[in-house]
Amino acid sequence: MALDNPLLTELAQAYGIATEFWDWKGRLSQVPAETVIAVLKALDVDASSDESARAALDAHRLRPWTLMLPRCVVTIAGRPATVAVHVGGGQPVSVHVRLEDGGSRPLRQLQDDEPDRWVGDRWTGRATFEIPTDLPTGYHWLAAESSDASAETALIVTPAFLGFPEAMGARRAWGYATQLYSVRGQDSWGMGDLQDLADLATWSATQQFASYILVNPLHASEPMPPLEPSPYLPTSRRYVNPLYIRPEAIPEFARLDEFDRKAIRRLRRRLKAAVDDTDTIDRNAIWKAKIEALRIIYAKGLKPARRMSLDDFIRREGPVLSQFATWCVLAREFGMNWREWPEQFRRTRSPEVADFAGTHADEISFFIWLQWVADTQLSAAQATAKDAGMRIGIMNDLAVGVSGNSAEVWTLGDVFARGVSVGAPADHYNQLGQDWGQSPWRPDRLDDLAYGPFRQMVSGILRHSGGIRVDHILGLFRLWWIPEGNEAHEGTYVHYNHEAMVGILALEAQRAGALVVGEDLGTVEPGAREYLASRGLLGTSVAWFERGHDGRPLAPEAWREYCMASVTTHDMPPTAGYLAMEHVQLQHELGLLTEQLGTEIAFARAEQGQWLTLLRERGLLAADDTDVESIVLAMHRFLLATPSRVLVAALTDAVGERKTQNQPGTVNEYPNWRVPLHGSDGRRLWLEDVYDDARALRLAGVMNGFQQPPTLPRS
Repeated sequence: MALDNPLLTELAQAYGIATEFWDWKGRLSQVPAETVIAVLKALDVDASSDESARAALDAHRLRPWTLMLPRCVVTIAGRPATVAVHVGGGQPVSVHVRLEDGGSRPLRQLQDDEPDRWVGDRWTGRATFEIPTDLPTGYHWLAAESSDASAETALIVTPAFLGFPEAMGARRAWGYATQLYSVRGQDSWGMGDLQDLADLATWSATQQFASYILVNPLHASEPMPPLEPSPYLPTSRRYVNPLYIRPEAIPEFARLDEFDRKAIRRLRRRLKAAVDDTDTIDRNAIWKAKIEALRIIYAKGLKPARRMSLDDFIRREGPVLSQFATWCVLAREFGMNWREWPEQFRRTRSPEVADFAGTHADEISFFIWLQWVADTQLSAAQATAKDAGMRIGIMNDLAVGVSGNSAEVWTLGDVFARGVSVGAPADHYNQLGQDWGQSPWRPDRLDDLAYGPFRQMVSGILRHSGGIRVDHILGLFRLWWIPEGNEAHEGTYVHYNHEAMVGILALEAQRAGALVVGEDLGTVEPGAREYLASRGLLGTSVAWFERGHDGRPLAPEAWREYCMASVTTHDMPPTAGYLAMEHVQLQHELGLLTEQLGTEIAFARAEQGQWLTLLRERGLLAADDTDVESIVLAMHRFLLATPSRVLVAALTDAVGERKTQNQPGTVNEYPNWRVPLHGSDGRRLWLEDVYDDARALRLAGVMNGFQQPPTLPRS
């Protein structure tokens, strides 16, 4: 027991709130009572006194008996499951399944000896029914009927095992990981966009024989400057950031008259003159220019068939799309933080919001149009990737959460917890912990809504992709909640129904024929990785993190088959920079180290020494070879010696980049998520430069298992 108060401990356990946890050094850490009480408050549970805590615990225990059927039932295909039905004492009840395809199946009642209880103003009994094990996967309904009541609830039957998509076949797949905004083509608007993605996929497939491109989250950002640079702190995960639109690729651009086309070319020319020679990506300047161009194209209107396509998109998305677009317009009117708007506009369905939508209908339609255009260009990128021969195509990244100021929180209201943010406790690479500034889902409200918001988000991302990488997939098991006013390490874990969320993720991927990769790095809840593997979801293995019980690099044959294996990740420097220990020096300069600089450098040298020894022992690196590119290639050869079925190479490693994209624990102290792609000589690269990069050709030779990589002159 972590708390002195057993009542508070029991209440915390009832709501899945940890009162103790094992930290990264293997120590059992206790969670203060104040933190537990603050987290309970975020779930609308008053635990400020023993009396209120006891009342909350009693209400929690009684809640299932107040419902005829649970809010949601999630099962695994082929496995036994039951459902409890609560009816008036002594009343007969029948239950059947209404299948997604229109069929119906009765449920068999089982013996249930639970005595009746007095609930409200009557005696209530419980009956238990068996859910058939041969139900198809899908979204079904349970219906219960008794003499005086009836009810329905969602029944979600999820795949027992997802595995690899049919398109992958029996062969191993490899691909590139890149931050799309950093890879700009000569015709782009100051940063990489969806047309650049299609072009990068074509090169990767036809010249490099890669099977996929893994990109950063493309989620929607703010509708006006200042734009949040982190793709992992979006305003909506359901919609795409229109910053990635290529205006000239919109079909209506071809229908513009010469005056309008000259105006757009002038906007792009002025933007390029302002940003092309800068060493950081200026999203604010890019969006100011691009949105002007997009408004010109929008004003042209649509031909009938294109109008039909837009109307169908609006119909499929439902009211959430118009709510998101309304938020965009309201944000431009009142500022980005909706919690500081006039009171009448803080509720999505208020009469004042409806009136505002009516008087700003065309502007709202513009933001709806932007989402449709972004959706069609993302679809085109995936089609291009598949047509070029990629077995998987585009793999999208799903951020773990959204900002508390975001459209998603405004739209979904109490589905998100208030007064807390999401982060991570301290670990070796972030020794002060992390506060990501994101609002977490409320586990109880997700269950109340049959996981509808989660389902819609996942299905939307998978609509135009062959795979999904789920950032911090361990967040489907538990998330680190930090109460407002606390430091990042002063939080606690809150548990989620991982069987439901992992199951729905697998179901949506099964329907899309997609691959699912979970980023399961950092502090891992016991059994989480094993559970993901048992459901056929891939984990993530990064060479620098994979170590055995002896603390040495893990032998390749001991790696997991069901994982995406890589040398580095976006939260670390590219391998060339890591070998130069630039990350240690940067953390020292930013005050992020808890140990002395000399101690950390010694640790890094020892770590690299272990790796070099292993690479040489395995015959992957010559004994006297200390060339940086040779080591990078050797570490990627190491990946091929593992049983991992999916391998990934960072595009930054392919071209010899040294600069890191993100330094965890910082915001503006380092230009996170604003670093354009550079070559080994420190020169900024265009996408067209990548096509001819000899280092990339050599790395692709390694990833394809060529015995003799191309011997072109070194770049």
